[in-house]
Amino acid sequence: MDQTGFNKSKFGPDIHGFNDLKALHWNHRPAALYQMSLERGEGEIADGGALVVKTGQHTGRSAQDKFIVRDETTENTIWWDNNKSITTDQFDNLYEDMKAHTNGRELFIQDLHGGADVTHRLPTRIYTELAWHSLFIQNLLIEPPAEDLENFNPEFVIVNLPSFKANPERHGSRTETIIAVNFARKIVLIGGTSYAGETKKSVFSMLNYTLPAKNVMPMHCSVNVGSDNDAAVFFGLSGTGKTTLSADPNRTLVGDDEHGWSENGVFNFEGGCYAKMINLSAEAEPEIHATTQRFGTVLENVVMDPQTRKLDLYDNSLAENSRGAYPLSFIPNASDTGRASHPKNIIMLTADAFAVLPPISRLTPSQAMYHFLSGYTAKVAGTEKGVTEPEATFSTCFGAPFMPRHPSEYGNLLRDLIAEHNASCWLVNTGWTGGPYGIGNRMPIKETRALLSAALDGTLNNVEFRIDENFGFEVPVSVPGVDVSILNPRDTWEDKEAYDAQARKLVGMFVANFQKFMDYVGSDVRESAPAAE
Repeated sequence: MDQTGFNKSKFGPDIHGFNDLKALHWNHRPAALYQMSLERGEGEIADGGALVVKTGQHTGRSAQDKFIVRDETTENTIWWDNNKSITTDQFDNLYEDMKAHTNGRELFIQDLHGGADVTHRLPTRIYTELAWHSLFIQNLLIEPPAEDLENFNPEFVIVNLPSFKANPERHGSRTETIIAVNFARKIVLIGGTSYAGETKKSVFSMLNYTLPAKNVMPMHCSVNVGSDNDAAVFFGLSGTGKTTLSADPNRTLVGDDEHGWSENGVFNFEGGCYAKMINLSAEAEPEIHATTQRFGTVLENVVMDPQTRKLDLYDNSLAENSRGAYPLSFIPNASDTGRASHPKNIIMLTADAFAVLPPISRLTPSQAMYHFLSGYTAKVAGTEKGVTEPEATFSTCFGAPFMPRHPSEYGNLLRDLIAEHNASCWLVNTGWTGGPYGIGNRMPIKETRALLSAALDGTLNNVEFRIDENFGFEVPVSVPGVDVSILNPRDTWEDKEAYDAQARKLVGMFVANFQKFMDYVGSDVRESAPAAE
């Protein structure tokens, strides 16, 4: 077997059953991976230097093709209502077949860490058959010092073979695409898809499973920190402003997507960013836009003029979910450690298209757990096929697809950490005011930023609050520098009775959604539910 690259680990591919490879490429740097990607016909270089690739039929995660091995380890630890299962035998068949598939082929290795907290990091080896996949995950995870790689002993292994096709009868898959997770063996097998995000999310899923057992909270969130070491956590589903609002020029960005909260503080799981590129503009997102002109950035399904090599970020003909993967160091004012202190503020973002929720509300730890488990936002007309009016969306823990354990485990951890470290919790509505979508207006970003600034610098803790009549949380009556009329959503509606009806409707949605969690939470959380008539 031909082996290239440097910093080879003494723990070779044989420990994972890869014995008959044509070649193995170890921990290559970006320039070499660029060259190999081009030689193999995997991608092209855009004007500015980014590597542009196409992922074929899969331009996003294949959530319906993800399976977890159901065994003694997982039988009573996995939230099976939210996860599909395969047997140990089916996984073993898949692993043997994938290893056989690599015979006589070339593989790329990256030995990396998942997690910036040295106490809780996960040494991870990723085997890929595509050179650009190797660069992608090098961008996204954390590189160990070169001198540590000789003795790098992987605790977690990912095998990603897009050319492999699963057999539903033999492997328990739904289609020829499969993402198979074995938590007992700490192995993830990916086949039949070139979408690189599957590798990234496999690391998140593994940490989401292993960390709670150590009383460490895994979080689908962004984190930034101020000059006084005052960290803030931003939870939020797509479209709520998580990336935009956490990118504050006056605060250091710790990370934009996945973090843990341990006894040492908060820490990034990653060493890079995986940003949406569609409709990205230099005016609205200058820091992210600049990465599209950088050598080392991997652009998935971004349209490029074949002659000029200019990018067209507004062309969605290849995918609505075009993406860019780049090191966190490409973002100015980014943390070089990926770590921060225990957060002083927890921000939960929601885009309420019903215009019922106030622009900001203060939550107790129990209320924070209730809204964390609810994970509410709303879709609006035009965001998805068939959506003609606002629809409530509840994605528990602000990331249900990545939660292997029952949501109550994560909720209890978050509630306890909030109480232990006396963090202030805020629910921020970045959605609509003055009426629902189609009638009212989007919450002014200027007001949202002003309210967030007041929360983060402590100003908001010293103002007068009222109790919201529908949800029971505290709402500021007035905030310096903020238009007082926007703070009470009912006052912004011309038709007050219409607001009351809309509020009753949304409260009913919350109550109905939370029924599945009632047997898993304490009386304090149950009492945090909004008041249904």
